[in-house]
Amino acid sequence: MNILITGSNGQLGSEIRHLAETHSQHHYYFTDVADLDITQAQETMAYCQKNKIELIVNCAAYTAVDQAEDEPELAMRINATAVENLAQTAKRLQAKVIHISTDYVFDGTANTPYTTEHPTAPQSVYGMTKLKGEEKLLELLPDSIIIRTAWLYSSYGQNFVKTMLRLGRERDSLQVVFDQVGSPTYAADLAQAIMEIINQDCKVGGIFHFSNEGVCSWYDFAHSIMKKKGLDCQLSPVDSSAFPSKATRPNFSVLDKKRIKESYHIKIPHWEDALDTCLKLL
Repeated sequence: MNILITGSNGQLGSEIRHLAETHSQHHYYFTDVADLDITQAQETMAYCQKNKIELIVNCAAYTAVDQAEDEPELAMRINATAVENLAQTAKRLQAKVIHISTDYVFDGTANTPYTTEHPTAPQSVYGMTKLKGEEKLLELLPDSIIIRTAWLYSSYGQNFVKTMLRLGRERDSLQVVFDQVGSPTYAADLAQAIMEIINQDCKVGGIFHFSNEGVCSWYDFAHSIMKKKGLDCQLSPVDSSAFPSKATRPNFSVLDKKRIKESYHIKIPHWEDALDTCLKLL
């Protein structure tokens, strides 16, 4: 297949690029905004027609959660309009789409893992624009695959793990929120899951959830990072009100992964094991 990967310089796109070296049965087109501006409908259609794209994996997104509150139009253009453009292109070319979404489409107030059927209720501009992208895609291409994920990190790009490693070396003590709970997602494991879905010809469509197994708070996650790297930085658990932000963060981001495991027989590592793997690379 000819496969387009958008947002290929981000954490997930970079992990897919790395995996593509061992999945050479397909031909990949890795693009970022400098190569292809997916907010432009005609440009998107022309690029995909020219390269005979059969599958689009959309890793591109506006992810600056607080900044989105000040730039709602830009967030909407990247997180929703661009997805609509990709969907219209795929529909015309009879191509398939795998789109990456987020736990922020929920209100973050649950106390049991969010299933794929759970009512959405985004509490931020970021979450609202990501949900709008999901809706546009399913409206045009109901058989598309949407994968919601949370707490993404990788050996590529900037993320919580790298920030904690830097601060753990720079400071003697650190405050980390403990009242926000979720499951960290190692982008390499998500990339592997995407490859498995592609290899099974995207046989089941709809909405799926993916994160690593297990549950922790940001404080627990930071504690594990420091301990595994032997960093002597004293951590203090604090309430999220200690770090006021423009956008509302979900207090609960645990995702139910039953559907992706049953539909594609995907084995998901525990977040502690995934973290070990990433830290070895760092």
